[in-house]
Amino acid sequence: MDIFIDIGATIVAQMQKPTLAFLIGGMMIAALGSKLEVPEPVYRFIVILLLLKVGIGAGISVRQTNFVELAVPALLAAGVGIAIVLLGRVTLARLKGVSQMDGMATAGLFGAVSASTLAAGMAMLDDAGVAYEGFIGALYPFMDMAALVTAIVLARLAAARRASTAIGTATAQGGTMVRSRATGGGGGGIGGVVAPGLVRTILTDTVRSPAISALLLGLALGLFARPETVYESFYEPLFRGLLSVLMLIMGMEAWSRLSELRGVAHAYLIYGLAAPIVHGLLGLCVGLVAHYLTGFSGGGIVLLAVMAASSSDISGPPTMRAALPDANPSAYVGTSTGLGTPVAILAIPVFMALADHFVGL
Repeated sequence: MDIFIDIGATIVAQMQKPTLAFLIGGMMIAALGSKLEVPEPVYRFIVILLLLKVGIGAGISVRQTNFVELAVPALLAAGVGIAIVLLGRVTLARLKGVSQMDGMATAGLFGAVSASTLAAGMAMLDDAGVAYEGFIGALYPFMDMAALVTAIVLARLAAARRASTAIGTATAQGGTMVRSRATGGGGGGIGGVVAPGLVRTILTDTVRSPAISALLLGLALGLFARPETVYESFYEPLFRGLLSVLMLIMGMEAWSRLSELRGVAHAYLIYGLAAPIVHGLLGLCVGLVAHYLTGFSGGGIVLLAVMAASSSDISGPPTMRAALPDANPSAYVGTSTGLGTPVAILAIPVFMALADHFVGL
């Protein structure tokens, strides 16, 4: 019973903090029909600054980190990203009304990481005075790319197998068949064989995406330059203010995206509400493993859970559009942004209370 009281108290306390307050405020004014808009260039600028801040801070910390202390959580983070996609494959992708292509695209976004959700988790821990590993931002690319690559490869293989089966059936009947665009013009292989270069292409596209590029640039600057002065005088003071605006934008965006789910299966509604909690608990359990193996902090456990619970809102959608053109954006973007993101952010106090219960914050 005590743990439920702790969770409730943590949620109430965090609701009064700026991060959740701005998110809920954005959803409320959008629901009331407000015409408030934040220009897209402003949104992208804020995201890039936040990612640079996270990357630079992680890079500075990595310089002073033992290899094992970083390697173990990094490998576990990649494993969580892959596990989330595989879980989506055997749940969402098999539900009635959900195509395997749309299901895998959605699972890929939920396995990848949301920069805004990670930043929100960091801000909440900072407000609560909870310490966490400075290199935590370096785990972002491991989980993100592992999930996106796994989802795209599995979706392309499934499409190739369907095309191969259809071609075989048409040939047996003496007919002809046009190859499906879902096979990627041969890029996905036939009969379940991954074509050479497919994984490399996906990795390249993901690394070149704005989110991952900004994060990796920040990591490189933190590792090989000495950006402490500009980090402390510019990025650190702006962090909370920029994050509050981003939460406002995310709240309005989430509400507007809900309308996109009306045209897709109800399974996406269930998945969008349940997946962030399930994935976050998976990340929490993996974080506990890292804690017992390397002394990973309670704050680090929370942020690993937050990354697992989040769904990509920057790097993922354009990557999916390019790699899986037959997938329905209303399904995977609407589910991740309209439901996944706000649920994941609202669930952060739950992960904080659970981590505090098991290892203490």
